[in-house]
Amino acid sequence: MRERLKQVLLRARYAAMGAAIGAAIGGLFSRNAASTGGAIGGLVGATVADTRGTLEGVFEDLQEHDPRSQDSERE
Repeated sequence: MRERLKQVLLRARYAAMGAAIGAAIGGLFSRNAASTGGAIGGLVGATVADTRGTLEGVFEDLQEHDPRSQDSERE
């Protein structure tokens, strides 16, 4: 449960940062662009958070199967 909550909060944090950056960039052009930029930035931020979480799991799996990492654990 704790791990799931951590993932949800990480996704929300990245989405909020993406929305803020997108809205700031869009705000340089117009109000409508700020709204659109915020929405797109939020989607990009949430996608980055999901991808990051997925890649961390892949890297952990690769380290478990890497023969070089097993040698360092034996020493």
